[in-house]
Amino acid sequence: MQIDTLRQRLRDLGAKPAHEARILRAWLAGQPLTAGPRRAEDVLPLAVREALPVLAAELDALARVRSEHPGEDGSARLLVDLADGQMIESVLLLKDGLCVSTQVGCAVGCTFCMTGRDGLLRQLGSAEIVAQVVLARRQRAVKKVVFMGMGEPAHNLENVFAAIDLLGREGGIGHKNLVFSTVGDRRVFDRLESLIGKDNAGAVRPALALSLHTTDPELRARLLPRAPQIGIEEMVERAEAWARASGYPIQYQWTLLDGVNDSAAEIDGIVRLLKGKYAVMNLIPYNENEGLGYRRPDRERAAEMLRTLHRRGILTKLRTSAGQDVDGGCGQLRARAENKPRRTVALRPA
Repeated sequence: MQIDTLRQRLRDLGAKPAHEARILRAWLAGQPLTAGPRRAEDVLPLAVREALPVLAAELDALARVRSEHPGEDGSARLLVDLADGQMIESVLLLKDGLCVSTQVGCAVGCTFCMTGRDGLLRQLGSAEIVAQVVLARRQRAVKKVVFMGMGEPAHNLENVFAAIDLLGREGGIGHKNLVFSTVGDRRVFDRLESLIGKDNAGAVRPALALSLHTTDPELRARLLPRAPQIGIEEMVERAEAWARASGYPIQYQWTLLDGVNDSAAEIDGIVRLLKGKYAVMNLIPYNENEGLGYRRPDRERAAEMLRTLHRRGILTKLRTSAGQDVDGGCGQLRARAENKPRRTVALRPA
């Protein structure tokens, strides 16, 4: 289901813009569709009220928790069933954050990631993307959404931006807390640039995260074999332009692979690219996937990279990928569940 389809169904039933917004806000909050400051009987047309039970059932079927995998750090990975039987993953993060998926599978084929092992299976509809937020809000508060789960958001651009727009307008999430993550794609930069200007003063302008992983073009081509063809320098310059226009620093993602991208040469490359930029470098020790041939560097090596980059003027954070203690790196839960019997987990009441 698409958000536009949902809106049109409500309009066809006689819903006015205020009715439509009320119902969407209730759904996004994880509440019954009739919820609101005034009784539904007093404000919603009869045809709309009569249709809400069927609509609520359809929305609930978009995404259901199949299994939950709590981490020791307070995060939790969710394996989510879609209406057609496909599975995706979402992650409940610390500090009221949520990581959502945008595709079933992925076409980029990062060699260190399980998600792309089988390629792209299908796109998620915009309502399916938002439904992951609804699921999470029935368990805990969600004030930040990062589009960093399964899939490459740039390959599902229209649906992802539709979800971002709804969450920013009706979902109560600040624009800087909607984080579009990409391996780098000119279409993303073109779309972001279109949001600038007087004609788009009310547009939802998300923050941007770039999966960099290396400053060596040849190594990047091997690690991300089907990423869009865009030079690293061009990508950083266009990202910097968005950072200055939006007022949000770029989040550079760097999955640390032992002996692959943790060298002194890479540190030099990061400094060359990012010195003076409005940016944050996030070092993320690899969440090991059995059989992919990569290892997580030891803690001290990661900490030394952090200290060195700080000394050389790069704002850097050492992140931990949620789910390391449950072997829940992105795509792992889905891969393990593919041949297991179906088991749907009931959510706690909101």
